Amino acid sequence: MKMVTNETTSWRRVGSVARGVLASFALLLLCYFATGSMFGAIPRATIAAPAAGPDAVTIFIESSAVHTAIIVPKQAAGVDWRDWARPEDLRDPRYAGFPYLAIGWGEAGFFRETPHWRDVRAGTILHAALGSERTMIHVDHLPLPRANGNDVRMVRLSPEAYRRMVAFIQASWRRGGPHYPGYDVYDAFYEAKGRYSALYTCNGWTGDALAAAGLRMGWWTPFPWTVMPWL
Repeated sequence: MKMVTNETTSWRRVGSVARGVLASFALLLLCYFATGSMFGAIPRATIAAPAAGPDAVTIFIESSAVHTAIIVPKQAAGVDWRDWARPEDLRDPRYAGFPYLAIGWGEAGFFRETPHWRDVRAGTILHAALGSERTMIHVDHLPLPRANGNDVRMVRLSPEAYRRMVAFIQASWRRGGPHYPGYDVYDAFYEAKGRYSALYTCNGWTGDALAAAGLRMGWWTPFPWTVMPWL
């Protein structure tokens, strides 16, 4: 006959509670992804974008597994980004000669502590998901991008629509704030405005920027796959 001690019973209870917590967390994640995907497929009401004519500005939207960014020309439609992302902000100022910028918004800790996917930590993700006032703009200086229909999409905007999108992006940028070295020699981080959370992610910011230009976009866009299908 096997004796069941109080210690054994206690450990069984701990194990049962742990399994319950894990199951609840898994269910919460499932609901989050399902709800985000559902609302990302529902179009929001936007100001219709003016037709893109011969003077249209070409931008690109790039996507990874979890993050989206907007690629803009440094000079177009009366907008000059060179005073916002300066050569001296880079480890190698020569890369400032590239004609495009990839601009993304996100949580500061997640941005700066995860240069590679192998660097991702559960605590970093949880801190960002619960909400953070520390946000940053990440800027890459790039040559002419190539749309591939998959993780890089090309979009043409009228000058008016482009300037509306630019106004949204610049309103998120803490102009005059400090900047920090990027992951490599051709990128940098800048202080931003706004609160990051699981309810408002980097992809939500991208969706809002594109909607400001009048592009058709989902009602809530927390994931890359709630942004890219609209383009």
